[in-house]
Amino acid sequence: MEDRTQMMGGQPQMGVAPTVMGLGRTQMGFDPAKTAMGMPSLQTLEVECLAGNRYAYAPEITRDHALVILKSGGQQIGRRAPLNICLVIDRSGSMEGEPLTYVKHACNYVVDMLEPNDILSIVTFEEQVDVLMPARRVINKGLVKEHINRIDVGNTTNLYDGLVAGCMQIASVLHQTPGYVNRVLLLTDGEPTVGLKDYNSIIQQVAEQKAKGISITALGFGGEYNEELMAGIARKSGGNYYYIQRPDLLPEVFRRELETLMTIVAKNVRVRFHLSKWVQSRQIYGMQPSFNGRVVEVSVPDLERGSIRTLLADLEFDKHTPGTYRVAKVEVLYDDIVNNRPESAKSDCIFEFTNDRSLLASGVDQTVKNELDIAMASQNLQRTMMGMKTQQLTAMGAMTELQKTRTILLQSGQTAQAQEVTQALQALQGGADAEKTIIGTIYRLDQGKRE
Repeated sequence: MEDRTQMMGGQPQMGVAPTVMGLGRTQMGFDPAKTAMGMPSLQTLEVECLAGNRYAYAPEITRDHALVILKSGGQQIGRRAPLNICLVIDRSGSMEGEPLTYVKHACNYVVDMLEPNDILSIVTFEEQVDVLMPARRVINKGLVKEHINRIDVGNTTNLYDGLVAGCMQIASVLHQTPGYVNRVLLLTDGEPTVGLKDYNSIIQQVAEQKAKGISITALGFGGEYNEELMAGIARKSGGNYYYIQRPDLLPEVFRRELETLMTIVAKNVRVRFHLSKWVQSRQIYGMQPSFNGRVVEVSVPDLERGSIRTLLADLEFDKHTPGTYRVAKVEVLYDDIVNNRPESAKSDCIFEFTNDRSLLASGVDQTVKNELDIAMASQNLQRTMMGMKTQQLTAMGAMTELQKTRTILLQSGQTAQAQEVTQALQALQGGADAEKTIIGTIYRLDQGKRE
């Protein structure tokens, strides 16, 4: 049966939605305090789907975009889910001196922020892997800090086995502690030099951990670590990625990450596009979807309280009879960790198919166009970085491309990422490495987190 949706009470104003940063009606279209009936919303996560253009040209095969906007509620202020975290710390020889001193400061800061209901474990690695402290509730903070302050440097870097050991600590209490945020914080300053070193093998292990409900935040310190590996670990597991340039920044980054974890309200988030039979998905920008017949699914990183994430789908439509149709039903499945239960939310993506080509110019949705500009900026950064790596771009050519991308990001309201591009430009001008900054910017753009 054809999936046809009759629009009641007049046509939707799809062509006049606000831009992401304009926040015209409310942030990204939502009033976080109310439902469609004007009553207070009790749902942790809400979803909206916007068509790239109100109109699609019916007589031809055509392409357009669908923007999914996820908005988490902000009502649970003062409440948070308990944490089950493991600090996985590189203590190879290159960490000797100031880096290790600041690592200890950062770890001690984490201990100070945790509460008795939180669970902490600590794993260190060099050539050997040591479980410095098995998973336990944070009761005696002084004793935990004594363990941390005894960390000393070793030799080479066995990142893979350290990561596995950290995940095992999380898993040891995972099923006994429902409603917890489960996260490994992996810090390293170098390439894996012993143990499993292959990128694909490490990423496959990360994917297996993600399937168990364990995410990994990758913190790369200094100039020698493998940024593609660390960003890949974060991307595959749904964690965060940080590039830490100087030792004195370590405590601040740890604090920022812990504060983020303390405000998570939805985890294990999956977005499913149930496509009509005459619709194809060409790509979900920045994501690696799985396909099951007419269903396209992507995993989305955890959402913090009061946050917004977006997904942009590139869709292709067959020729179609004029009329208003649902091209996709969007279903969001997630674990509500505030209320400790599985939840879901749904929205329809609607297009009006017309034989009048002149209507197309008037139907463009500026919110979707803005997100497409951001996706193009991310892809341009990837091309620039690849050109730098392969030396097909000179430093001057790379700076020209970065300046173009920075302009796009500023126009799209992504000021934080534009500032990161500025930092990459400054690094290039000074003859320094800009790739770690660029890959971090790409990662954050592809995550779809919007301010």
